[in-house]
Amino acid sequence: MQSSAESRPVHILFVGAGAVGCFYASRLHHPASSVYTSLTARSNYSVIAKSGVTLQTHSFGDYNFTPHAVFPSVTAAAETKSEDGFGAPRDGWDYVVVTTKALPDQSDDSQLIAPLISAKSCIVLIQNGVGVEEPYRKRFPRNPIISGVTVVSAEQIKQGTIRQNRWTRISLGPYGDGRTGNGPASEGTKRLLTEGHARMDDLARWWTELGGIKDVETHTELELQTIRWHKLTINAAFNPTAVASGGRGNADQLKDPELREHILGIMNEIWTAVPKILGKPFPENLATPERIVRSTERNAGAKPSMLLDWEAGRPMELEVILGNPVRIARHAGVEMPRLQSIYALLKSMQEVRDASRKAKL
Repeated sequence: MQSSAESRPVHILFVGAGAVGCFYASRLHHPASSVYTSLTARSNYSVIAKSGVTLQTHSFGDYNFTPHAVFPSVTAAAETKSEDGFGAPRDGWDYVVVTTKALPDQSDDSQLIAPLISAKSCIVLIQNGVGVEEPYRKRFPRNPIISGVTVVSAEQIKQGTIRQNRWTRISLGPYGDGRTGNGPASEGTKRLLTEGHARMDDLARWWTELGGIKDVETHTELELQTIRWHKLTINAAFNPTAVASGGRGNADQLKDPELREHILGIMNEIWTAVPKILGKPFPENLATPERIVRSTERNAGAKPSMLLDWEAGRPMELEVILGNPVRIARHAGVEMPRLQSIYALLKSMQEVRDASRKAKL
């Protein structure tokens, strides 16, 4: 398989035209180098189709991004074929990048993107939480998968306008079968990891050399999963607590002694479980729970995403941030009672809210 942008056009489709998707897509789109990015959009489709995406960025200034193509749905992206125009490539998408919220209790996104995937497609998952890759691996056992974790701070301030406030770092790693350091990989998994690593290197090179993002990091499968679990240490502690505490932001939570102890308790619970889950402890260079707390209490800022979703009546990312970690740890022989308790409470809160809403219809 040729993977170099210099040898043939490369077509990359981003599923999800929110802040993260639009920002990273805009840094990949370089027709002069034969790298083309397209978008699927929903509520902001008409704006983007007419005027492109306006980006106000801390890192690259203000600019307009006109995608190669923009589609109102995945179905349209799969069916609108074009040899040289602005539709889907006739021979399939080279990369399909999923940047939507991971809500497996609401929908199966691996099934959603199935019409887009051909034998040549590499699937890239830039989503929060852990265990997000498993449904895709089950549905697409022969396609390479790249798992991505980002710390970019970006928001869609109105339809079609994205503001990037700070940070650009994205960490990438190939995904084989999820066993990471626990046991030898099969020949099939080794092939997937080798192909995934090559596809990852191309993607990182384009983001760096063409898009100017200097902190694109490439990793092994185990290294990337370690980064996922480390980010979870933060998200699983602060995000659900913001909802359960009545709407307190991260720094505000730490002002309350009981909540502070609760936050550290969740973080340390994950910290203790990771060696059994991944087969090795967190590296010494990663911030410890105590260091994360000290940094967070000095950074009074916006509300965490789970709280914003709760207040807007949207589904929360409960499964990938809370449910999956509890189940994965339990499979490895580790119980996480603090995480399980707050998962049970928020899951019930969401179910009661949704049932009440349905009853009023």
